[in-house]
Amino acid sequence: MRLSALNDISEGGFAEVEATIGDDAESLILYRDGDEVRAWLNVCPHAGRRLDWAPGQFLKSKDGHLVCAAHGASFELVQGDCVAGPCRGDSLRAVAVQVRDGEVWLA
Repeated sequence: MRLSALNDISEGGFAEVEATIGDDAESLILYRDGDEVRAWLNVCPHAGRRLDWAPGQFLKSKDGHLVCAAHGASFELVQGDCVAGPCRGDSLRAVAVQVRDGEVWLA
């Protein structure tokens, strides 16, 4: 399933896309790091809420972490591990994606 064009995600930026995983419609966070994209479910492990403060609008700390808009949990952007806040030690749920020919696909 095609999720996005790579160029639609700014370098070091985020995008929110909808995808069907199994039988469920899910909101995903895409994070672009050069020509690579990492993806996680758009769900904070602390309270099960979306991480964006408005649809597709995500907070990034000065340290380069993704910040949950609800309770301030901070996640590093390699593994999605919570490094500060109420869910320290938990992680975002990764979703396998791949970049092919300038497009981001669900793997």
